[in-house]
Amino acid sequence: MDIMAFIGLAFAVIMLVAAFMLDGGIVTHLLEPTAAMIVFGGTIGAVIVCFPPSIVKRIPKIFIKSISTQKIDRMEIIESFTYLGGFARKEGLLALEKELVGDKYDPFIAEGIKLVVDGADEEGIRHVLETKIANMEDRHEKGIAVFEAAGGFGPTMGVCGTVMGMVHVLGDLSDPSALGPKIAVAFIATLYGIGSANLLWLPLAKRLEMMSSEEVITKEMILEGIIMLRDGSNPTFMREQLKGYLEHAEKETESKEG
Repeated sequence: MDIMAFIGLAFAVIMLVAAFMLDGGIVTHLLEPTAAMIVFGGTIGAVIVCFPPSIVKRIPKIFIKSISTQKIDRMEIIESFTYLGGFARKEGLLALEKELVGDKYDPFIAEGIKLVVDGADEEGIRHVLETKIANMEDRHEKGIAVFEAAGGFGPTMGVCGTVMGMVHVLGDLSDPSALGPKIAVAFIATLYGIGSANLLWLPLAKRLEMMSSEEVITKEMILEGIIMLRDGSNPTFMREQLKGYLEHAEKETESKEG
């Protein structure tokens, strides 16, 4: 799990609970199993209705990915292309086939090298790899849509829970002194709905969106590297050209190491 995501979520929850306690609230009053069942059960059910089985089956995997640390070392990829460029200029493009043995490179890089070895032209390489990037983006967008949908359904389910609670309260007015506590309990569902949407579902959707953007940029960098490799570009030129895809922090690290 990404430790920063966990820290952010924990910090937000602690601040909310602390503020509630400072106002004289009791923490146990925030724990209502039935409200949680209505909000989370209703949200999950609504999401399942929205999406086809092919996406629903992937939800656990998408959730795990959303809380995982994304490891993309673009500098390492640039160094790989610098090596491949020098190797190709010395041994020829066909010799690159030797580099495909094993899992030495990212599958996307290996696919590009295979196209170069097979003699594909620039247009053909771009078409194949850009199609793969587009398909990847489409897959990511569907995963993002799952959590955005959950973020929309959560508050609505919370309101449903509150309405159900109020129906229960108003159905028995025999003891006016108990109305206050019962109404307070009814509103816990709204709290769960709004809280889950804004502390969990929507932040996870935004994380997936950012991770997708980073992966697309990396794939586009690889595509440009493959094209330059096919064209027989100078390894130093390739390195400097691809460094344009580095983030500022990565450039600073690279300059210090250099």
